[in-house]
Amino acid sequence: MRRAVLRRLVIGPLLDRRTVLVGISLIPVAALTVLVSVIVWISFRQLAGAAAGYSLDAYRELYLDPFTYKALLNTAVFSLITVAVALLFGIPAAWLVERTDLRPKEIPQTLMVLGLLIPSFLTGMGWVFLLNPRIGIINTLITGIPGMEWARINVATAPGMGIIQGLGLANVAFIMVSPTFRAMNPVFEEAAEVHGLRFFQTLHKVTLPLAYPGVLAAAIYIFMIGVAAFDIPAVIGLSNRVFTFSTFLYIQVQPLDGLPRHDLAGASAVLMICISLLFLCWYYRALKSSHRYAVVTGQSYRPRQVELGRWKPWAWAFLGGYFLLGQLLPLSMLVWNALLPYPQVPSLSALGHVSLNNFRALPIHQLLIGAQNTFILAVSVPTLTLLFSLGLSWVVVRSGFRSRFFFDVFSFLPHAVPHIIFAVSAAYVSIFLLSGFLPIYGTIYLLMAVYTLVWLSFATRNLNSALIQIHKELEEAAAVSGIPLLRILRKILLPLLGPALLNTWLWVALLTYRELTVASILATTRNITLPAAMWGIWLSGLYPKAAAAALLVVAVMVPLVFLYWYVGRRATAMERTL
Repeated sequence: MRRAVLRRLVIGPLLDRRTVLVGISLIPVAALTVLVSVIVWISFRQLAGAAAGYSLDAYRELYLDPFTYKALLNTAVFSLITVAVALLFGIPAAWLVERTDLRPKEIPQTLMVLGLLIPSFLTGMGWVFLLNPRIGIINTLITGIPGMEWARINVATAPGMGIIQGLGLANVAFIMVSPTFRAMNPVFEEAAEVHGLRFFQTLHKVTLPLAYPGVLAAAIYIFMIGVAAFDIPAVIGLSNRVFTFSTFLYIQVQPLDGLPRHDLAGASAVLMICISLLFLCWYYRALKSSHRYAVVTGQSYRPRQVELGRWKPWAWAFLGGYFLLGQLLPLSMLVWNALLPYPQVPSLSALGHVSLNNFRALPIHQLLIGAQNTFILAVSVPTLTLLFSLGLSWVVVRSGFRSRFFFDVFSFLPHAVPHIIFAVSAAYVSIFLLSGFLPIYGTIYLLMAVYTLVWLSFATRNLNSALIQIHKELEEAAAVSGIPLLRILRKILLPLLGPALLNTWLWVALLTYRELTVASILATTRNITLPAAMWGIWLSGLYPKAAAAALLVVAVMVPLVFLYWYVGRRATAMERTL
């Protein structure tokens, strides 16, 4: 009896005061604050013999080293070309699917979404087999032509890596720009046609300017991904000594010789954080001013699709060419090289060397450990991510707190700050600060914690959008009836958010499965993942064997992709019925 009274008088009011949800949202905010603070702290920490002190030596060494500016230049070139290529393919594809009579639309839409699920390090490996200066098939063919050595294509450059990264991120541009074209009012284009503007003039003068906010937001978002990208620069550039800032940071904590330079890594990370936060501010400003370009109003809005006519075969040729370059060609190179003892040009003589020896020579025990750890992470990380993201989204969208903007900024911070920085900070914390009483370095729990933090941005963005679509009057009516907040969440919000929660859980599971950046820093023999195991084989220079390991990664991922596709369609159907 006393316990019941105590529960009503103490625990009930606490729940009604939203303490639990705010407390849940504060956990990732505190963890992100600690990791960012630690990376700043170690940038000033100087070890001299047995004594520890603080100095600006790491910053002096960083800013006085010409190699730093070369890495910055490579990063800028790589990111800009990534944006240009992604928009070059993503915007026309979105326009063709959303604004024209192209049929069937489901094919390019499905391929674009599934293309996001292909790990970028797999396509990077495929392009190495195609265009590497030494072993690339195309360069080998060119070298075989007398006097054509000058025409060899070197993909191991900042522009070359940017093109490959851009092909992979065209899917992101497509998904971000598609809603803008889908909602665009055709009245403006019809008015342009009445005034004598031709098709391409209308496209240039009317359609693209109206789509400017969506295009700008996609460009900034993709540029931020380019600045933080690790997979493509590591797979292609690392062995050729072409560094972007992410790989520059990687070699400071995972040096080929000598001891790790955590102070220099910290100073480099602080510079990357400052650059990323500038683009984060620009991104928020772009979203804030998007209302000035609203094109859907209540005044006779009616969607109209452009008739392609004789241009329809060219539209399919454009989409087919993109899918060939971005997905089919590099993946086919993985299959070919996984069956050969060494990279060879496809020919009848090469077919005589085809075998499964690379698969037989794989470290099966290590791969099985990696598969087990990857499965545990793919189940636990999305569950934890949804728990924390739901608390953050509720605080940002529903709470009405004055400080909710800061929660929103922290929830987006893992996208703005490169994942490798969180990995470096987590490694330092677990080795030097927590090892005495919480030895989690080298365990799967450390990967679980960092993975959960880095996917917060994606999950909160999805849940924010879904929560905005649910009107507050449902919760207000329940609150007036005396129902506690957590019961409102369990009985009203969670069922309505079900499709979004399921879709987000599957996406985070797939993203966790393919994650390499964090694993390259934190994985050990005990907590190794499948991508990290494949990365270790690639770093050893055993390229055909690494291709075989990559195909195993893909083989395990295919059922997960089809599960996402099937459940995603069911979730969409459920969402329409609610």
